[in-house]
Amino acid sequence: ASSQNLEKPNNDISPPTTNSKQSQHNPTMIATLSMRAIKAPIRMATLKHNAAAMQNVSILVRNFSLNPATDPKAKMRNFDESLARKEIKADTAASNRILNLGPSLDLSKFKTLDESVVRKIYQELVYADKGADGRISDRDIKRLLYKHTSAFTDTEIVEMGELFYASKAGGTVSIEKFIEAVDYATAKKEGKVDGPNPIGIGSCVPEYMFVKTHGNYTPEKLDVKLTHVEPESRLDKVALNAVKATRIIFDTATGWNRGSITREKVLNRTIFLETVAAIPGMVAAIIRHFRSLRNMQRDGGMLQMFLEEANNERMHLLTFIKMKDPGYLFRASVIGGQLAFGSIFFVSYAASPSFCHRFVGYIEEEACSTYTKIIDAIEQAPKDNELAAWRTELAPKIARSYWKLGEQGTVLDMIYAVRADEAEHRDVNHTVSGFAHDAINPVYNPEEKLNKMLVAYVSDIMAKENKTSA
Repeated sequence: ASSQNLEKPNNDISPPTTNSKQSQHNPTMIATLSMRAIKAPIRMATLKHNAAAMQNVSILVRNFSLNPATDPKAKMRNFDESLARKEIKADTAASNRILNLGPSLDLSKFKTLDESVVRKIYQELVYADKGADGRISDRDIKRLLYKHTSAFTDTEIVEMGELFYASKAGGTVSIEKFIEAVDYATAKKEGKVDGPNPIGIGSCVPEYMFVKTHGNYTPEKLDVKLTHVEPESRLDKVALNAVKATRIIFDTATGWNRGSITREKVLNRTIFLETVAAIPGMVAAIIRHFRSLRNMQRDGGMLQMFLEEANNERMHLLTFIKMKDPGYLFRASVIGGQLAFGSIFFVSYAASPSFCHRFVGYIEEEACSTYTKIIDAIEQAPKDNELAAWRTELAPKIARSYWKLGEQGTVLDMIYAVRADEAEHRDVNHTVSGFAHDAINPVYNPEEKLNKMLVAYVSDIMAKENKTSA
């Protein structure tokens, strides 16, 4: 802005005062109140880019440090003044840089970001840069994203901070390099670039970081399609036939195909199957864990994924037993099933992980089919049928919290979520069948996660810019 347009500085700014008797004798409270009064115009100047306002701030700081009324106890003067100046130092530096309207960047090297977006990102980064050193830390990233809560949840903001911390091993990155990473992420989404992100996640992150939530499934995720992977190798065919034979035997033994589907049949079947379904993931994780220790090599994050899969199946079980408490005979059959299936699967996985993952993939195909039949039975049940009650009956509390079904989440909602879990297990196990033992986790790729969040960040900036200009 020209000097003619600048507001006339207000030289009559007085230091903060208070009428409270308690605060008149409390130097720490006075320092706190005074610093708040000083920081408010600083942030206003930062947001408005107003040089006159910054001049007012300087006058206010000078008045505060020189006026003894702000500190009735002389021995606290140096402490208060030092603390006040320390508090405003970072904000003042950030304000000065923002008033200069951004970086001296070579805009020609950016493939997707235009100048206005680059400068907007730069200004936000400067304000988030609490250390005022031109470098961004994981805490600065969180501070930045909390300005974009319309695009990020609290969980995603924390995760982004953790990813950034891991990528730099606790270090920082320059503001310019961060903007390059944002441009790279958007360019990669459009297929203009390939290779690793300039920030550089590295290969160690998957070994210990696996963030997976089963809550808030989208309607698209809940609309599970019944898919089938055709067997290719001899082992694939053996796995498919083994699953078909197991299904026939189990259906016959439980009377699943005799008569209509009832509440009792559903609970007996799901409870027993979930006690077995949680075994493969745990066995895979244990064997991969020992292999990693024995060979002193990384696992690629697969271990974390299979542990989560096993726990997810366990949560299915803990949910269904809230709806029925099995008897002693049922519990005895579960013990026998775990001993038999667990032992066989452990030996099989040690011999051929590819066969076992294909086997589990086909098992999960059958699970998706079973839960689809249950959903259809509930939705089509007449009003006087016992299954019809599940359309309105509240799901157990553990289910509503785990899948984030909401306060009014029903049993039907819960079964939709369970089926979505099984579909994910189906796809994952088919995908990893044939993977090398040191392959990277295909479900949680930290660099893809980082790129996705950077794209969401810049998209939110553009949306706000368009809304402002409209």
